[in-house]
Amino acid sequence: MASAPVIPDSYNHVLAEFECLDPLLSALRLDSSRLKCTCLDVSKRWLALGSSGGGLNLIQKDGWKQRLFLAHKEGAISQVACCLHDEDYVAVATSQGLVVVWELNQERRGKPERIYVSSEHKGRKVTALCWDTAALRVFVGDHVGKVSAIKINTSKQGKAAATFVMFPVQIITTVDSRVVQLDYLDGRLLISSLTRTYLCDTEREKFWKIGNKERDGEFGACFFPVGKNSGNQQPLIYCARPGSRMWEVNFDGEVQSTHQFKQLLSSPPLPVVTLRLDPYYTSSSCSPQSLSFPKLLYLTEHSVMTWTERGIYIFLPQSVQVLLWSEVKDIQDIAVYKSELFCLHTNGKVVHLSLLLVDRCIERLIRRGVWTLAARVCCLFQNSVISCRARKNLPLDKLEHLKSQLDASTQQDLITQLEELISKLEPLDSACSSRRSSISSHESFSVLDSGIYRVISRRGSQSDEDSCSLHSQTFSEDERLKEFSAHQEDEQVDLDNVSHASVTVEADRNETFLPFSIPLSFRSPSPLVSLQAVKESVSSFVRKTTEKIGTLHISPDPRGRHEAKDDEHLQELTVNLVASPQEEKKLEPQSCQLPEDDHLRDLKAATAEAVAKLQDPLVLLEPQCLKRVLREWLVYLEEKFGSKEHSASSIKKSKTVCAKDQRAILEENLPLDTADGDSVGKEESSVVGHCPEKENTDETDVSKTTCENSSGVKGPLDCSFQVSPPFVIAPDVQKDLVELTTLCFELCVFSCGNGDAEEGSDGGLPLAALWTLACRFMRSYFFLLDLKRLKQCIITMYATSPNVWETYIAGLKELTCHSPVALAMEKEDMLKILKLLHDLGPWNDSPLLLVHAQRLYEKFGEIALRPMVKFYPSITASDIKQLCRNDPAHFLAYLDSLVKSKPEDKRSSLLRSLLQPESVRLDWLCLAVSHDAPQRTNTVDAEGNPRPRSHLFTWGYSQLILLLIKLPADFVTKEKMADICKSHGFWPGYLFLCLELDRRIEAFTNIAHLDDLSLLNGEDGSIPETIEEWKFLLHLAQNHSTAFHHHSPQNGSAVSNGSSSCPDCITVENVALLLAKAVGPNRALPLLEECGLTLELTERFTGVCEILRIAEKRQRALIQSMLERCDRFLWSQQA
Repeated sequence: MASAPVIPDSYNHVLAEFECLDPLLSALRLDSSRLKCTCLDVSKRWLALGSSGGGLNLIQKDGWKQRLFLAHKEGAISQVACCLHDEDYVAVATSQGLVVVWELNQERRGKPERIYVSSEHKGRKVTALCWDTAALRVFVGDHVGKVSAIKINTSKQGKAAATFVMFPVQIITTVDSRVVQLDYLDGRLLISSLTRTYLCDTEREKFWKIGNKERDGEFGACFFPVGKNSGNQQPLIYCARPGSRMWEVNFDGEVQSTHQFKQLLSSPPLPVVTLRLDPYYTSSSCSPQSLSFPKLLYLTEHSVMTWTERGIYIFLPQSVQVLLWSEVKDIQDIAVYKSELFCLHTNGKVVHLSLLLVDRCIERLIRRGVWTLAARVCCLFQNSVISCRARKNLPLDKLEHLKSQLDASTQQDLITQLEELISKLEPLDSACSSRRSSISSHESFSVLDSGIYRVISRRGSQSDEDSCSLHSQTFSEDERLKEFSAHQEDEQVDLDNVSHASVTVEADRNETFLPFSIPLSFRSPSPLVSLQAVKESVSSFVRKTTEKIGTLHISPDPRGRHEAKDDEHLQELTVNLVASPQEEKKLEPQSCQLPEDDHLRDLKAATAEAVAKLQDPLVLLEPQCLKRVLREWLVYLEEKFGSKEHSASSIKKSKTVCAKDQRAILEENLPLDTADGDSVGKEESSVVGHCPEKENTDETDVSKTTCENSSGVKGPLDCSFQVSPPFVIAPDVQKDLVELTTLCFELCVFSCGNGDAEEGSDGGLPLAALWTLACRFMRSYFFLLDLKRLKQCIITMYATSPNVWETYIAGLKELTCHSPVALAMEKEDMLKILKLLHDLGPWNDSPLLLVHAQRLYEKFGEIALRPMVKFYPSITASDIKQLCRNDPAHFLAYLDSLVKSKPEDKRSSLLRSLLQPESVRLDWLCLAVSHDAPQRTNTVDAEGNPRPRSHLFTWGYSQLILLLIKLPADFVTKEKMADICKSHGFWPGYLFLCLELDRRIEAFTNIAHLDDLSLLNGEDGSIPETIEEWKFLLHLAQNHSTAFHHHSPQNGSAVSNGSSSCPDCITVENVALLLAKAVGPNRALPLLEECGLTLELTERFTGVCEILRIAEKRQRALIQSMLERCDRFLWSQQA
């Protein structure tokens, strides 16, 4: 029998139809040829169906039982829109162009009533309706491009509201072609026409065209709200483009990037799960699809949906992925609410689809008793079912029950496929779940998300031998399955109205609690690891740990705090179980007593003496004395931790270190804040779990474990790091050692390798030798360095040495080489890794996040930097600059995304906080004006002057440049920035700086060269302020106009001097008109006569002056009339 094609595991979502709406349409009589459904919309409560007979049917989604019918005599219903924030209102557009707003009065149980009828679009076809997300306002668009807004005044607002709104209908704008789609979010209206997309700020009455390239056809656009955990990040906009493309646009209407989905759509379509026919899937790829998306609908927190005449497409635009696409023919319109899709077909039929995870779909089919379909979907999506994510909803008992419901005589093939699927689940389920479940069931054990066992020892309880025994707590396999099934039924949640993003998050969160899918680093799939061995190991370990609890030096850990529960104090010890019985036997006879005093007696004394000397201000404030003290102390440190013989003898004396103490060492190495404890602990737990002690006298240095990730740093040095001490150090001693060792690195006091200390800062050493000593010092004493201070020191002092930074990163990589993030980096995609990083937070400046960002950048390149914005300020701009120091363009992309992720009013303060030290401002400015910028020959002529209209060129980082130059700075820095802008031809910034530096004559000269009258406006102070400045500008226009408009090439259209067709060029007449508007025609004419420029003026100037005089007279008369009225009113009030 040929095996049926199986859907790849990358697809874990599906569209499913659980309910057929044909009986509902039949009951509404919308299934006949005379009367059919013409439009639809959906909200949390209602499904609205408009008919060709002018009726609007409102069906309550809960049970499809309550129905309201709203009749219209104005023609068939062409559009309907439900108000999502107040479901008591619905707007309807008829075929005659009238828009009717209804108040349903459901709260007062009254009859629905029309509260407004708009005839603004009468005689036209209304093509789009959209409600305001906060106020009672409806936006209407028609086929000629007219967009209006209807402000609703209802009885809920009281009678006084109507007196303040005289014009309930407001004309927003008229675009160049038919309105295809409207969308509204946070005070902004998105208008998509046949040619382009417009963004309108309805509060400030401002409009922007999105992008420069037009299009021809029906292309939608929608807002993309940010998630709840995105902080101050602004929403995005996605605009459809020809050829299966989308523009990603920020909330200010600026195109950020173009996403191409053509090649991604070459995958075969996923079947729609429906009772109408069996799901079918073919693994053969189809040709790439070049499509036009007529509408874009925001579906969930991460996805955007659209459709064509061929099918339904759901995208994850931020990661440029296709979540799924399915063939659904002849779709006329689709309405969505969260994960629900209501599809209106051209024949008037309505289909209700749900987007959900495959395991949720199968589980719901099983609950409904649709056995055959559930089994077929199970076999078709078996790769997703096998994954750990699906185990909570589809445990083995449910799959066995599903198999038992199939008919063995007619469905043998299906049963065989289901048995094969179940057999693939059994190895993971039988051995690992039994071990995990038996241990978790004990009252004194709990299992953390990272896979670590937490042993809770109760004071005053029975003996440790009895309390730690697992015999009485061991369940049989059947009992555990029954318990797990019952637990599943209690936690089952109906996800009909839940977005697929939240489903994914929930599944990921619950994944670590399943007995079959815990990502334990020490778990072995071999059945040789028995439950009995684990029980004996745990019992033995807890017994010994309790006996030695008084002798352990445990570092303070926020997770090890004492808790009061049932008036008993619990003492928590976090331990890692070893992987094999051999290692368990090795662990049993070993003792946790650590001969620390024998090793550190001399070092302790030297450390105490050095700390005491540093308390003296004469030593602390004198660099040479301070370095001398550190050099003397470093000799003792080198003697104890730098010699290999000592490390070998340490192993002979102390054969093992308890996992608890190892973990304490690692946490002591990272002197983070208390809030860092959780996130760092999750990382370090795996590191400890992978470092079991080995009794091997041939090994000369137990701490030198080379990790494959540290191979990036090359040189004559040893390639290993000492990331953990060879024996346990008391916390107070460790604190002093970390402080002194870090101070040695900061002051460049390094070891020479022969037992002596060398001063490298000003001792005459060349830079290369200093860098080599710094790298060797980090490798030898990485466990004694404050990683935060170490990073800051490297950024400020070793900026020109990439080897030092690479050594630091290599050490972090080795420290975290067995962390969950590092393991996931090999097989997971970027989104899953970022989610894992987010779940491990908050990071609070932890250096471990930096090394994970380095891994992401090395694997995925520039695309991995933009999501790093979400981790600010745990990762700063200086960190990213270090990561991509070989490609500054990548750093600019990150910096630009970081700044734009904040609201406009906070961008300047953010950028100012990033400029540490202040000297990086000029460096960043040079980077910004030299990347994604026009050619210098296009902006600067041979004499160094601006080319005409060259300020209109597009600069990729223009917003970032303007923010940098507008920040406060000293006079010298401003002059340097002006020179940088001028040399690269960034004229908007150069003009701003000239005006700020009071170099107004230079600014006017460059404006004349740029030949743009719009630069002479009063908003930024560039309009002349004195008579001398006006004279100078008039002479500039006289001298340069002929050369600009007859001999020089322009970026705009070439026009003649003084012509009415060039109202924005720098000509004598245009400057004279600007003068007349600024000071008045009566004062302008004498000044022009004085300059001898009256002969160059045309009749246009004379006409405009006459109009200005008339307007001035009327304005004076109006002011006089208003003053007289005020005077009469005040006198009447006195009387």
